[in-house]
Amino acid sequence: MTPIRTVFGALRVLISRPSLWATAIVQARRFVPDGWWRRPPFLPVPDAELLAFRASTQYGDPEHPASAADLVAWLEWCRAEARR
Repeated sequence: MTPIRTVFGALRVLISRPSLWATAIVQARRFVPDGWWRRPPFLPVPDAELLAFRASTQYGDPEHPASAADLVAWLEWCRAEARR
């Protein structure tokens, strides 16, 4: 799955969950590489290698798309950890 498709998939999941928007923004900033504006596609999207690594460690397949339920669960975990 390409980084741009991953971002749009995440946005589709998050549009109906405003309680996770702030957490998603914080996590997105952590995933976006420094100097993203200097490299194509000139958008703040995560590095493809990072997404492949995360998919490999979570699903065992670097091409496996992230599921909506897993994204929501991860963001809820991030929010809970930030509150601790």
